[in-house]
Amino acid sequence: MKNIIITGASRGIGFEMAKLFADEGHQVLALSRNEKPITSLHHKNIYTFSCDICNSSDLKQAMNYIEQEWKQVDVLINNAGKLLNKPFAEISSREFEEVYKVNVFGVAELTRLVLPYMQSGGHVVTISSMGGIQGSVKFPGLAAYSSSKGAVITLSELLAEEYKDSGIAFNVLAIGAVQTEMLEEAFPGYQAPLTAVEMASYIKDFSLTGNKFYNGKVLQVSSSTP
Repeated sequence: MKNIIITGASRGIGFEMAKLFADEGHQVLALSRNEKPITSLHHKNIYTFSCDICNSSDLKQAMNYIEQEWKQVDVLINNAGKLLNKPFAEISSREFEEVYKVNVFGVAELTRLVLPYMQSGGHVVTISSMGGIQGSVKFPGLAAYSSSKGAVITLSELLAEEYKDSGIAFNVLAIGAVQTEMLEEAFPGYQAPLTAVEMASYIKDFSLTGNKFYNGKVLQVSSSTP
C-alpha cells in the first residue's frame, strides 16, 4: 500500500480519487481549502485538514504530518485548480495572478516540499487541461486558466529532466471534458461524456503504474472538445 497526496480533494475528480485510493487500502493525505466533504467520509485511510496550497503555514502543516506519520510519499497528485472564465480585457492583473498562484506557483511549491520525501519509484502526476496543449482548440474567456495549465506542462517536463537520475517520474494528464462543477463553470450546460468517478479511476490507475512507462510526458486524456 502506498502513501498518496491529493490536492483539490473537496469536490469532483479529487474527491472521488481520495475515496478510490482509500478504499483500496492506500493512505491518503487529502488537501483542500474546504475539508468538510472529505471529513464527512470518516474514512480511516484518509487524513485531511483545511489547506490552501498557496499558504506557507498550511503547507508546513502538511509537511509536519508527512514527517511525523509517513516519512515517505509515493505519489503526489497535483489536482487543485482555479478557474477564471472572463474576457481577457476585463481580467485584472490580480485576478490573473490568483489563477497562477494556485495552478502554477502552488503546484511548484508543494512539489518542491514533497520531493525530499520521495524515493526511486515515486510519481508526481500533475492534472492539466486540453486547453493547455499547444495547438488544441481554445475558448474565449479562459486566457488565465488555459495558459496556466500550459505552464505546468513545461514545469513537469523540466522536473523530469532535472530529477531523471533520482528514479522519480513526473507526468502530466491533460484532461478534456469531465462532468464536474468546474466544467459547469467554464461551459454552462455542456454535458461531458465522462463522469468524475470515471476520470478519477483512470488517474488513480495511471498514478500507480504510469511511471513504469512514462517520464516527462503529457498524455491527452480527452474524448471530446471541450
